[in-house]
Amino acid sequence: MTEAYHVAAGTLDPEIPVLTIEDLGILRRVDYRPDRGVVVTITPTYSGCPAMREIAADVQARLHRAGFAQVTVATELTPPWTTDWITAEGRRKLAAAGIAPPSAAPRRTGPVPLTLGRPASPGCPRCGSLDTRLTAQFSATACKSLHRCSACGEPFEAVKAL
Repeated sequence: MTEAYHVAAGTLDPEIPVLTIEDLGILRRVDYRPDRGVVVTITPTYSGCPAMREIAADVQARLHRAGFAQVTVATELTPPWTTDWITAEGRRKLAAAGIAPPSAAPRRTGPVPLTLGRPASPGCPRCGSLDTRLTAQFSATACKSLHRCSACGEPFEAVKAL
C-alpha cells in the first residue's frame, strides 16, 4: 500500500494548493481491504469544510489514474484536526508562498470560553517582522485571515491556529 499512500498523499488541498493533504495533516491512513479495495481515511480541518468533497474526489481520481480500481474515501472526525498536524514541510511551503504558518494551537482543558480574545498577529512571511496587524478576520477561506506588515508594508494571509 506504499504506492497508494504516496499517490493519495500527493493530492493538493484545493483551498491552499501549495500544500498536499499529507502536508496539511488531514491524511490519516491508506489501507487495503479485500471487500473495499483501497481505503483512504481523511479528517476535515473543521466541521463543514467545503473542500472535503473536492479532496475526496481528487484522491479517488488520482488513485484510479494510478491503476487502483476500487477506492473508498472515508472521513474520521476523532480526534479533531488541529493546525499542529501541519508538517514542517507544510509550514515551509506556506511561508515560501507568502502565507504565515499558524502558531501552536491553543490548549484547552475545559469548555471553550465565551470570549476567546484575539490571537497575536503572526510574523510577516516576507520579511520576518513581528510588527504586523490584522486587517480582516477572514481571507479567501475561513481558515485564513488577512494581515499587513508594518515594516515592509506588504499584505499577507495567515493560517489560523486551531
